[in-house]
Amino acid sequence: MASVVKSAHAQCMWTVERIVHFEPGDFVKDGLSHFGFRHGGRLYAVDHAGQVAALVGDDGKLEWTVAARPVVDGVPHVDAALDFPMYVDLLPGGSPIVSNFGDARLWRIDLRQMRADVLVDGRGLGMVDMGNCVVDGSGRIWVNEVRGGRVWRFDRDGGVVRTVEGFGWIYDIRIAPGGEVFVLDSGNFALRAIDPETYAVRTVAEGFASDPTARFDGPISLALDEDGTAYVGDRFAYVVREVDPASGAMTTIAGRGEADDARANDPGECDPRRLNLPQISSMDYCSGRLYVPTDLDGDRGDLAVLRRL
Repeated sequence: MASVVKSAHAQCMWTVERIVHFEPGDFVKDGLSHFGFRHGGRLYAVDHAGQVAALVGDDGKLEWTVAARPVVDGVPHVDAALDFPMYVDLLPGGSPIVSNFGDARLWRIDLRQMRADVLVDGRGLGMVDMGNCVVDGSGRIWVNEVRGGRVWRFDRDGGVVRTVEGFGWIYDIRIAPGGEVFVLDSGNFALRAIDPETYAVRTVAEGFASDPTARFDGPISLALDEDGTAYVGDRFAYVVREVDPASGAMTTIAGRGEADDARANDPGECDPRRLNLPQISSMDYCSGRLYVPTDLDGDRGDLAVLRRL
């Protein structure tokens, strides 16, 4: 019988569905990418260091790529000088946008014309860098400035509407089902939420929970499920926390609490609490599955897929 971990507050259980190990040069393997984001049931893959974004088809093959030069022979390609791409989301109508940490640019991809243009030049606006780009239900674009500690709101044409300040380093943002913008305020070891209409900020969770072992030590990655439950990759504690959005209660659902970046996970491991999770980053959630990428030494990495029972 597969091992499971039961969440105390959400009354749900998790098991490890599969583990995919990535060696240097692997982009898509066994139908998955090491880093990827799912919108509308489709997988948008990102190679941060390789400066590539792509769409992975249902057959596990690339349908198109975006990069400074063609990536794979025979795959439709869009030229765009990506610079450490971080996230992919979709504008109303389906056009992908790609945020870039390296040059603080937000690219818009026109798949009908197979071309790309810069929708937001963050450096020209005084942005230090650019983290994620998430589009809410009204088509508004929200972008986090990692080291600058600001959240920017743009209209769908790239015009600045508002900035929200006062955070520490922001490593991740997501749109909650009710429309709030969840912000991983990593520099202050907290999870916060912005009201999209009033821009008021509330604290969802911070510091110590009732369980002293559930402290945020190095929160760096965030994902939300259909109910607004948050999952935080606690990088320096080597675990994944589940956070109740109403009470702020935290439960550890994956990770041993220690890590070895020289050891890949056993592909047969089914217990989330036994996973080796060094350098968690770029988590994603879709349809009852939590995707947890981790880096290993020598440019290798694992992707652990947790399934909710």
